[in-house]
Amino acid sequence: MKAFIFPGQGSQFPGMGSELNKINKAKEMFNKSNEILGFNISEIMFKGTMEELKQTNVTQPAIFIHSIILSEIIKEFNPDMVAGHSLGEISALAAAKVISFEEGLDLVKTRSEEMQIACENTNSTMAAVLQLDGDKIEEICSEIDGIVVPANYNCPGQIVISGELKAIQIACDKMIENGARRAIILPVGGAFHSPIMESAKEKLANKIDQITFKKPICPIYQNVSAQPVVNTDILKRNLIEQLISPVKWSQTIENMIKNGASNFTEIGPGKVLQGLIKKINPNVTISSFLL
Repeated sequence: MKAFIFPGQGSQFPGMGSELNKINKAKEMFNKSNEILGFNISEIMFKGTMEELKQTNVTQPAIFIHSIILSEIIKEFNPDMVAGHSLGEISALAAAKVISFEEGLDLVKTRSEEMQIACENTNSTMAAVLQLDGDKIEEICSEIDGIVVPANYNCPGQIVISGELKAIQIACDKMIENGARRAIILPVGGAFHSPIMESAKEKLANKIDQITFKKPICPIYQNVSAQPVVNTDILKRNLIEQLISPVKWSQTIENMIKNGASNFTEIGPGKVLQGLIKKINPNVTISSFLL
């Protein structure tokens, strides 16, 4: 069975999408994107610096646009199941025809802007913890004063924690004391997938409530549950909760494999998810479409 997966923040690169712009349908979608966002995102994607691309309100739309254009122009896009990592879940929803490209981009616009505001309101960050058992990481987080929670279960041996800066710094020291090989604070704008995103969640929920979700063309494995979903009410609820909940990526891929996925194709910029899947299960076939 074929699984198609969509990346989140961190997969952007300077020049992303410039080759796609030679295709008429892609050119139309780039122009539409500039209208919806109210600024020339295609110019930043094609010619901007890495620093410009790292701004949350640029990064998220850029990755979504790149991913959905690819899914539209690839003849082989015939998924038995889909999933997306964090932001990539909105790409998965659009690719699976639950929402239109325009609706998806409008959602991403709200999501990225509100996440940026939430980041600016609290001094917060994220850190990658390497080679420490997930149960131990959860236990350490629960014992620390302040907000610090597991945010991304990326693959065996790599879990990202998220929260207030001081709490994250204390947590990193404790992770090392308890046997983690490394605990590295990441160069991100703030604490994604943590309670610090509560204000952004409320604004995103209001936007999602205005959209009619359609039945997907295939099951969508969502970050919050790591389970396949086709019910539109559950799709909405999980997408809202995702902002303050951990991304269960490792569990998602394991469940997709358990349910028959043997071929994974990453659609979007970069190859981040391919690297994670190799660590989760090296026996599946992995490929990508990258232009």
